[in-house]
Amino acid sequence: KEQAAAIVEGLKDVTTYEGEDAVFECRLSRETAQDAQWFLGDVPLQSNEMNEIRVQGTRHSLILRKVTLEDCGSVSFKVGPHSSAA
Repeated sequence: KEQAAAIVEGLKDVTTYEGEDAVFECRLSRETAQDAQWFLGDVPLQSNEMNEIRVQGTRHSLILRKVTLEDCGSVSFKVGPHSSAA
């Protein structure tokens, strides 16, 4: 059974202005096929025209495009039993 990847570089708080993009990055201990998930508050995020989710090896990125005041809040990344928030 595959061991859960650990988060070795957690999320950092991001301050941005309305209309700009906000970029969040997390680095894992290894590449994993395990479900990794991004959240804004309690809402799971998916890649679409407003959110871009990228995976490059062990680096997972979330880009919130043209943020508004409604996007203000906690962003979290979860993989297996591990999570990081900003």
